[in-house]
Amino acid sequence: MSEESTERDDAEGGGARRRKKPSVTARIRQAREQFEEVTGIAVEHVSGVEKTGDGWSVTMEALELQRVPDTVSLLATYTVDIDSDGDLTGYNRVRRYTRGRGDGR
Repeated sequence: MSEESTERDDAEGGGARRRKKPSVTARIRQAREQFEEVTGIAVEHVSGVEKTGDGWSVTMEALELQRVPDTVSLLATYTVDIDSDGDLTGYNRVRRYTRGRGDGR
């Protein structure tokens, strides 16, 4: 997938011009970087992404507390929302769990 895609910009000059639009991977990267900067919590991986009316909602798994052994480290699932410009608009912790536990809780 390319880093940027293009779309027709019909609003300027009759419709033949093109402008670059960030790809979904660029939006995910923006959400991840801003979340880590604001919270100081390291994101381990992205587990979901969804286009919303005016932006994106990205679901991330983050390391909240590292323990030894690693199987008892505390992780959390967060939803992170960004607007159409890629700016963080909010985040919410959905759940917390230890690394050694599956979805069965």
